Amino acid sequence: MDAVSSRKSVNQIKLEKRLRRQVGQAIQDFNMIGAGDRVMVCLSGGKDSYTLLDILLKLQQSAPVEFEILAVNLDQKQPGFPEHVLPEYLTRVGVPFHILEQDTYGVVKRVIPEGKTTCGLCSRLRRGALYTFAAEHGITKIALGHHRGDIMETFFLNLFYGGKLKAMPPKLLSDDSRHVVIRPLAYCEERDIAKYAAIREFPIIPCNLCGSQEHLQRKAVKSMLLEWERQFPGRSNSIFAALQNVALSHLVDPNHFDFAALGAQQAPRRDWLASQSADGESDDDVLVATVSVDELLKTMPQGRLAQSETQHA
Repeated sequence: MDAVSSRKSVNQIKLEKRLRRQVGQAIQDFNMIGAGDRVMVCLSGGKDSYTLLDILLKLQQSAPVEFEILAVNLDQKQPGFPEHVLPEYLTRVGVPFHILEQDTYGVVKRVIPEGKTTCGLCSRLRRGALYTFAAEHGITKIALGHHRGDIMETFFLNLFYGGKLKAMPPKLLSDDSRHVVIRPLAYCEERDIAKYAAIREFPIIPCNLCGSQEHLQRKAVKSMLLEWERQFPGRSNSIFAALQNVALSHLVDPNHFDFAALGAQQAPRRDWLASQSADGESDDDVLVATVSVDELLKTMPQGRLAQSETQHA
């Protein structure tokens, strides 16, 4: 082996070790996986979910607890989707898997006007289908492939467009408290994941449903963060560190910090807004219509479920 090849091999080993360490650290920090867990890895065919599955399979061999891995892909019936790619790959690596078939693509195209952003509705429909499958098959943890960059981008999307200080948590309990969602790649950088996916030669399947929309807000935020990092190296590290170092007492949300109790006397609090509300004005004059995901799901035909013959070793 020549010097160049040797250096390349060493760098690849370092990259894999770094990703394994970061995933292991995230699992430990947020108690993502416990003994006996049945972990459903949601596999889209993109670099992130392939890397997540690959690293979890490696960690499973030396983990301090025993847990199961089940790869699940939702075939959304996009025109031209290569249905054979994922089953062939998963069979080759020996991973138990299910392929869910549900025409969420048709629903999105029917409901969302041409040229409008489809990602929001598409993700909600996917989530509903995957949650239903998880409940029916005894899944205890749902693993998604979001990485550190996704978390920071979501923070700025909520800040700029949603008026919220809210990101994408590494661990989440669903609204109905039935599902625990984990993001083991929370500490991993996208560029490392891209390098690893290229080295491992995963059979990547592009998402053409939303990929054709070039002006998505998330793409603008991603470009902003990349430009910041180019001009000010280390800024991304600082932003991510800030998301782990929150001082609620220095923000302005009385629902999360009891400012009223600071230095307060025993006298009752007075209503400072009574005189202003007497004029009869209301902030609730505008109603916003929303699409019910549950209603949309009811209109969809029941998808056919294809299950691999692969069994646990």
